[in-house]
Amino acid sequence: MNNKNKITVLVRQVSPMLAQCELTHLARGALDAAEAAEQHKRYAQALEAMGARIVWLPPLPDHADSVFVEDTAVVVPEMAVIARPGAASRQAEVESTAQVLSRHRPVQRIVAPGCLDGGDVLRIGRTVYVGASTRTNAAGIEQLGRILTPLGYQVRAVPVTKCLHLKTGVTFVAPHFLVFNAAWIDPADFQELQPIAIDPAEPFAANTLTLGEETLVSADFPRTAEKLQAAGIAVRQVGIGELHKAEAGLTCLSIVIQD
Repeated sequence: MNNKNKITVLVRQVSPMLAQCELTHLARGALDAAEAAEQHKRYAQALEAMGARIVWLPPLPDHADSVFVEDTAVVVPEMAVIARPGAASRQAEVESTAQVLSRHRPVQRIVAPGCLDGGDVLRIGRTVYVGASTRTNAAGIEQLGRILTPLGYQVRAVPVTKCLHLKTGVTFVAPHFLVFNAAWIDPADFQELQPIAIDPAEPFAANTLTLGEETLVSADFPRTAEKLQAAGIAVRQVGIGELHKAEAGLTCLSIVIQD
């Protein structure tokens, strides 16, 4: 694949304490951390098959949510912004991410009273959409704007009230597709793109991950995968059902660094 060795993806092992993860919109149920770890390995293998170089962050076994590395940083071509997760239990996760990202990008940070989860940040070209959610506050959005605006980005807040993060309900598939859950996200909040509404029976299916010319879709959402394929999108599927029980999607599990 022509993007080989141009994409680095940071991931972290599943904590054995995953069943104690933070939950906001889902009820807590039985969750098998060992099965989640196996699914996560297959996820990393899928990213490798899509042309990514995988870098494993140091494990944090005592931090239940630590596999969800996306929330610890926002990466753009010019720099990395170290986030300050809105769940206090997660704020100690960021330092190991910062150490690794500093080898790839100049680093700045979101600081108190700002809170920002990377899962709330969706970049489409030079526009950065930021979910105003239970995990990302106005101070965090304002700080991100101050950091990125001098680099030529426009930062726009988007209200998020019915799902955990902005990217729980909407993702971008280059060059011009917006994949979204119509019950949670208003596509009018975004620039002109070709909207693809997910199958309503699969509410968490809008969280997709595109690397190069392929888009990763959870195998738990086959109807939405068919809709994307019908639109001409090259789809690869991987099952992460146990991780979905932790209110996670595909983007949650990685930080993508495009070189």
